[in-house]
Amino acid sequence: MSLSPISPADAQRLIAKGAVLVDIRAADERARARIPGSKSMPLAQLDRIEGAPAVIWHCRSGMRTQGNAAALAENSGSDAYYLEGGLDAWKAAGLPVAETAGAPLEIMRQVQITAGSLVLAGVILGYVVSPAFFALSAFVGAGLMFAGISGWCGMAHLLAVMPWNRRAGA
Repeated sequence: MSLSPISPADAQRLIAKGAVLVDIRAADERARARIPGSKSMPLAQLDRIEGAPAVIWHCRSGMRTQGNAAALAENSGSDAYYLEGGLDAWKAAGLPVAETAGAPLEIMRQVQITAGSLVLAGVILGYVVSPAFFALSAFVGAGLMFAGISGWCGMAHLLAVMPWNRRAGA
């Protein structure tokens, strides 16, 4: 079984007939914007969906869904589709999206911004102040390589406990 592409308009019609729309993004991404009525099932927690006439999988842009199509199709107990263009295409089609304006940026975007800022600062300070500051860029680069190889990102864990990423009352 494989996933077939489906447009946002066709997906909406299929959902009205009982299809299940499943969001495969992580909770921090879903907290910012989601399609009302969609079911949350991050890739790391996939479970088989049974009893639905069809299953429509989606992410933000559609790339992650297509990249994991085999695993998603395997967890579909019926006809399976991927939402072409993901949440971005759904929103562009003018279909309803529930957004939380105060939600923080996704952790990986925060890592990208922080790492990029530290590398740039290390390079600028290395040229302007002292060549010793180039070590900052090397340290961040080594940390990103370690994260890619091991799957564990210290910067992401550090950013996750920052005050702006804590839920109210938590």
